Amino acid sequence: MEKKLTVYGIKNCDTMKKTFKFLEENEVAYEFVDYKKTPPTPSLLEAFLEEVPLDKLVNKRGTTYRKLTDDEKAKMDAESTAVPILVANSSMIKRPVMVYPDGTVLLGFQKEAILDKK
Repeated sequence: MEKKLTVYGIKNCDTMKKTFKFLEENEVAYEFVDYKKTPPTPSLLEAFLEEVPLDKLVNKRGTTYRKLTDDEKAKMDAESTAVPILVANSSMIKRPVMVYPDGTVLLGFQKEAILDKK
């Protein structure tokens, strides 16, 4: 069985909806992992962080991040202290996170990059 693109995120997010529509229109096979049904594990987030920097993985513009205390925000600057916070608050993870069969990680909805990897 051929490996597919794995898309991580939250199903009812507008960016995710655009991503699903784009992938389907361009016939890109994918598997979706919904953080609400399957929360991210520390090892999954550490695997993401091997491919992308922490400051890109964290969505600092969302309400979840803005609701953090100053102490929690300070912990978001180091992977070791950020991962447990991201596990507990998966809506702070940039969406979508797309992991290709070769291990490449793509963050956010980037049409050209998705098509380049097709």
